[in-house]
Amino acid sequence: MAWTKTYTGDEPLRVNKWLATEGVCSRREAEALIGRGEVEIDGIVLTSLGHKISTGETLTLNDKAVKILDNQLTVVFHKPIGIVSGTPEGDQIPAVRLITRETLHGRTHAIPGRQNSFAPLGRLDMDSRGLLILSEDGVLAKAIIGPDAEMEKEYLVKVRGEITDEALTLLRHGLELDERQLRPAIVEKVGAYQMRFILREGRNRQIRRMCDLVGLRVTDLNRIRIGALKIEDLPEGKWRPLQAREREALVRGMSNVPAGKKDAGARSDGTTDRPRRTFQKPRPKERTAIGSSVGSEPGQNAAYKRFRDPMKPKVRTKLKPRKRTPIK
Repeated sequence: MAWTKTYTGDEPLRVNKWLATEGVCSRREAEALIGRGEVEIDGIVLTSLGHKISTGETLTLNDKAVKILDNQLTVVFHKPIGIVSGTPEGDQIPAVRLITRETLHGRTHAIPGRQNSFAPLGRLDMDSRGLLILSEDGVLAKAIIGPDAEMEKEYLVKVRGEITDEALTLLRHGLELDERQLRPAIVEKVGAYQMRFILREGRNRQIRRMCDLVGLRVTDLNRIRIGALKIEDLPEGKWRPLQAREREALVRGMSNVPAGKKDAGARSDGTTDRPRRTFQKPRPKERTAIGSSVGSEPGQNAAYKRFRDPMKPKVRTKLKPRKRTPIK
């Protein structure tokens, strides 16, 4: 059903920015929905990509828009050693290839297929294992790996060598990689040859390189948490869908979320709709266009005609042969 909400901000705000702030979709996804004519303000179809919503106005995403957003999947995967997070090279096996019906842990309303385009939100190198998030959700990606993101990531690391107090001090604060100072980290010794790392950045092979600098050799690296999301009892090599309360906690940047609690509004198969949406049946109304230019078709304007919907593949059209003037 349609999603609707009334804007209560003090100043007018661009629709795409407001929807991103609300955690409904990314700005690019919002622009795509506007271009498709799936967004309304007070019952009038919105077509201008730069339109601003004012205090007291009610925005509605129609049923088709909600279905498009709900079909954007996010999965939680327990990555084994030997699997790459992103694009494979040569005969490497990418994590997305293991997201199948046979490796599902629990239930889901949809099994990913070739039409889904997953991106890893925080990579794990091939020699590491543990929690990996694969998603099509732009809002979630920004919260976890965006330029301003400071999402905590927790690791259990086994090493070869003596874990001294001096090494711990350097690992917590005092190291540089690629001539750049690392952010302060939480590092504690939890066993004779094991440490717990909590980082707020994700440099290339960061933990392994940090340990090398203090004379330690990593023998096992296991990521157990990203923000509020913990790997818990998910078996290695298995995946499950991300639930609504987990997504909301990640988008809000929370560091903890109660475990074992069923989401409000959960489906019978254990999955849920996207969070923070209030669904209600829209009342019948006339569909006219906001921002349509003179002579344009209903629901279209110059900006829409120039805009290529990123949710649709580019289609090549046949070019008409150019008329040539015969030489006399």
